[in-house]
Amino acid sequence: MKIFFTFLFTILFQVGFSQSADQYFEKIRNNEAELTAFFAQMPKGGDLHHHYSGSIYAEPLLAHAIAEDFYLNTQTMTVSKEKQTGSDWVLFSTLQKNGELDAYKQKIMQKWSVKDYNNVDYPSDKLFFESFMKFEPAIKGNFEAGLLELKNRAIKENVSYIETQLSTIPCVIKTDDLTKYNNQLRKMAASKNEKAVMQSLDSLYAIFIQKEAKKYAADFNTNFVAKMHKELKMDDNQFTMRYQNFVLRFMEPVDLFKNLVVAFISADGSPLMAGVNIVSPEDGETSMKDYWLHMVMFKYCHSRFPKVKYTMHAGELTLGLVRPEELTWHINAAVYTAGANRIGHGVDMAYEENSYELMRYMAKNNIPIEINLASNEFILKVKENRHPITLYKEFGVPIVISTDDAGILRTNMTEQYVLLAKRYKTVSYTDIKQFVYNSINYSFIQDPAIKKQLIQDLDNRFKTFETDFSK
Repeated sequence: MKIFFTFLFTILFQVGFSQSADQYFEKIRNNEAELTAFFAQMPKGGDLHHHYSGSIYAEPLLAHAIAEDFYLNTQTMTVSKEKQTGSDWVLFSTLQKNGELDAYKQKIMQKWSVKDYNNVDYPSDKLFFESFMKFEPAIKGNFEAGLLELKNRAIKENVSYIETQLSTIPCVIKTDDLTKYNNQLRKMAASKNEKAVMQSLDSLYAIFIQKEAKKYAADFNTNFVAKMHKELKMDDNQFTMRYQNFVLRFMEPVDLFKNLVVAFISADGSPLMAGVNIVSPEDGETSMKDYWLHMVMFKYCHSRFPKVKYTMHAGELTLGLVRPEELTWHINAAVYTAGANRIGHGVDMAYEENSYELMRYMAKNNIPIEINLASNEFILKVKENRHPITLYKEFGVPIVISTDDAGILRTNMTEQYVLLAKRYKTVSYTDIKQFVYNSINYSFIQDPAIKKQLIQDLDNRFKTFETDFSK
């Protein structure tokens, strides 16, 4: 009888006092190693703010450049497949023959990523944005290896979906006879004459369509994206990949609009093309000068292609980077003028004009904010309570957690959740779980059946994950 009651008490104790995932999470949230183990195993849904080229780690890019015997500029650590003029350009095979390759490897890694960055002799934002051009030649013609690297890493850390910003479509429609439009558009934008801008864009749109913009988009969709996606078997029962086209903020207005039109046509014509984005440093001279004009361009393209989703980098700014008055309107313009479906970064929200009203609008209209903690810390030096993540949470704006450029920043999705848990004590496990589901619910996946399957997969993954804590 004594044995029976002892057994019964043990069972009751286990049922009544079994540890749940959220209880364990609260117990470990100040311990980085325990949080890392926790989040490494936790299902993390999707990564929605994700740059393809910035997410590949430097090691495989360097290995490819060496294997293909690229030229290296021994001063800048830029590589080139073709021979360049100047004595600083040396073949990797020559460096290896002279016994110098190992010494240069370390220097290359430090210029292609934040490896060994010591925050002393080089501005972090300059290092970050300059790195892209240094390794870009090693990306071209090597997309397949990069996509497989991203997929395999995602599967290992329980990320089931990536929506990556893959490419700006190589559109070569000549616009030499249209350069007059640049000054006209900027003049109209200076006076905020939206009607006149839209009319000019209408004229440009007609010219681009006549010059076979659809042909460039179709070729990109079929002969590059779809072909590569199918051959690599990117989608399976563990993982799904979709792609965004993007335009570059530093381009002249006509060229940017040309590429934006082709990007929208591409996204409208393929279920693999999830949407459109706009990238490059937001504080750049052209980016700042043409920001409102870019927003109207997105609005125009939306009128032509209402089914196409788009997200945009907006408010990736902070005090000191630009004049204070420039912090007050970029997210406003992206939401109200451009009609963005998601906002990337949104770091300057606290400075935005009527920020409370803006966040209420975003919450009401289900416009999520893509939060990139490691990126915002490194590039903008914004972290902890300077970061507006809890402000967004307070106003009910849907939040998704993303990596931005994990390769350059030498981070991963797990670390984003570790930073989230350590820094923001009002964010609970229930909140974090909601952020994970948001990353699928607010994705731009076009097929409802695929989105439904990813949600069901998350349900199963969380059930397995949380069961471990009650054993």
